[in-house]
Amino acid sequence: MGSANKSSTDRRARIEEMRRAEQARERRNRVLVIGASVVAVAGLVAGGVVLVRSQDDKGGDVATSDSSGKGRFVTGKDGVRTWEGKLSRNHVTKAVKYASEPPVGGDHNPVWMNCNGDVYTEPLKNTNAVHSLEHGAVWVTYNADAGKADVDALAAKVRKTPYTLMSPVDDQKDPIMLSAWGHQRTVTGAKDPNVDAFFEKFVQGAQTPEPGAACTNGLSK
Repeated sequence: MGSANKSSTDRRARIEEMRRAEQARERRNRVLVIGASVVAVAGLVAGGVVLVRSQDDKGGDVATSDSSGKGRFVTGKDGVRTWEGKLSRNHVTKAVKYASEPPVGGDHNPVWMNCNGDVYTEPLKNTNAVHSLEHGAVWVTYNADAGKADVDALAAKVRKTPYTLMSPVDDQKDPIMLSAWGHQRTVTGAKDPNVDAFFEKFVQGAQTPEPGAACTNGLSK
């Protein structure tokens, strides 16, 4: 019991440290954005610069293939499925055809979904949610077969946990699933002890490609 409490305390301290670092980065980013805006306005006045949209209008909704399709899941003794194979991390503006639903990594949109304990009641774009996984978030998903009591209890847990997010995924194969970058598992409900175990291991866990990266100032749907 003592070691479990120490582990939980250490994780909370690690997350709090990450949040302080994130807040410092946000302050720096605001200064940079203000400076960049001044420069941009000056450039527009001086040269009549034409702004170009970052996303091509042609084929913007056409899904591109993702290199994660070259791997496969391997299930461990703890029931966690781990992706064996390279998960690419390119920023793309088009939709991506992932190898699993929900996906556990791969090419993704440059903008992440807010994952500071955010609970969404509508489906998300996979490309934005995958970016959140890259930042070390755990993504709780459910379909129409999940019980309302379980959904409500899991939502309450997510709201209390930084670096998590939750949303419905209609096409997933099981009622309730947990995903992190490169890892995924099914749970039976909110009281399943594997929920806490997954959060403990993968919220800002060792699998995180960009530890400490922001889970705020992204998309909030």
